[in-house]
Amino acid sequence: MIDSTETLAERLAAGWQGGVAFAELPHELIPTSAEAAYAAQAQLLIARGTTIGAWKVGAKGPDAPIQCSPLPQSGLHFHGAKLPQHAFRPLGLELEIAFCFGRAFAARAQPYDDAEVLDGIAYMAAAVEIVSSRFHEWPAVDRFAQLADLQNHGALVMGEVVAYRADFPFVAPSLSFTVNSRNVVDCAPANPAGDPRRLLPWLVNHATQRGMTLPSGTLVTTGSYTGMHFPDTATGPNAVFGRIDGLPPVGFTLA
Repeated sequence: MIDSTETLAERLAAGWQGGVAFAELPHELIPTSAEAAYAAQAQLLIARGTTIGAWKVGAKGPDAPIQCSPLPQSGLHFHGAKLPQHAFRPLGLELEIAFCFGRAFAARAQPYDDAEVLDGIAYMAAAVEIVSSRFHEWPAVDRFAQLADLQNHGALVMGEVVAYRADFPFVAPSLSFTVNSRNVVDCAPANPAGDPRRLLPWLVNHATQRGMTLPSGTLVTTGSYTGMHFPDTATGPNAVFGRIDGLPPVGFTLA
């Protein structure tokens, strides 16, 4: 019998190369639970021959379920990068805050408590996630299928990290986000999860209770403050620049 999780992961991995994995997702390959989707994530990284370069975690509201995904090392970039626009279909942009742990969290069955995780934060940075999908019909895709597809991940561009500040205004920071010098923020900056640090203990326990160790230096991006912006990719290159007050900027070019 063919393992549907492995088949889904292989098809998604092919989609990372070709842009689209499915014109229509076969019903028998749709994960039936979040756990099945997380299993497909792990298989997808194996099928792509890449390791974990970072994590993403988020929630659609302060009381909404939290979800996460490992992010491939091959999709991790840094301020000043130049990335191919054609590699991302669709191409959405989100300005976020990422955190970096200064200690390892070893695999274990006992949950880490909130204070232990928050005490492990060493650095923080502005980051831009490129949102993309291997599903032609996105966003009209089953939520567990989207979760299996690395939670609609395309790439992560990191700004320079600075020392973590517990007093930083994480709920409502001042920021700017431009594409080709044009403001693309049309709402009050806010993370839908509230203070994004509340997501970190959940992520650490998600990973460590599944037998994974998060090494010192693990990067975690924590959801958009700006909503999602879709730049015009038909008229030429796009220069993306994000600044969150108190953090170094993050910028890159899509060409």
